[in-house]
This record gives sequence, C-alpha cells and structure tokens, in this order.
Amino acid sequence: MENNIFLDKVIEFLVRDTNMDYDMGRIYTPYEERHYYVGSLPYGPSVGFEKYCKNVYGLTYEEIDYVWEQYRSIIKNKIKDER
Repeated sequence: MENNIFLDKVIEFLVRDTNMDYDMGRIYTPYEERHYYVGSLPYGPSVGFEKYCKNVYGLTYEEIDYVWEQYRSIIKNKIKDER
C-alpha cells in the first residue's frame, strides 16, 4: 500500500470509535447500526464497512480490504487481552 500513513490513521479512527461492552459481550462499531457479539466479527468486510470506508474516507476496495484486516486484528486482540 502506497498511502500507509493515511490508512493507519483510518484504522486508528475506526478502533477509537469502536465501543466494546465486555460485560454484555457486545461490540458497537461506527459503521453499523447493529452490534456484533464478541467473537462474531465477520471474516471479511461487511457491506456497511465497505460503504462507510468509501463514503467517509474515499478508500478503494483494495484499501478497504487492508484496513479491514488490520482493524479486525486489533479488535480481536483487544477482546483476547480482556478475557
């Protein structure tokens, strides 16, 4: 990826704007109106995630895939560390 500094900032914003309720086992994301249960993040980016990244940050699908992989990994690590 050529523009990693920008993409890393996008990832940082997404992680910062994600709220996790460990007691209830829920993850509230900035890109979906619904919540996910801890451990149930999809393997690939959802349509909501793709639309959010394209509309808010102007990302390409290749960039969206990169951001999703990094974001998902960080969220999963936060969940693992909390357990």
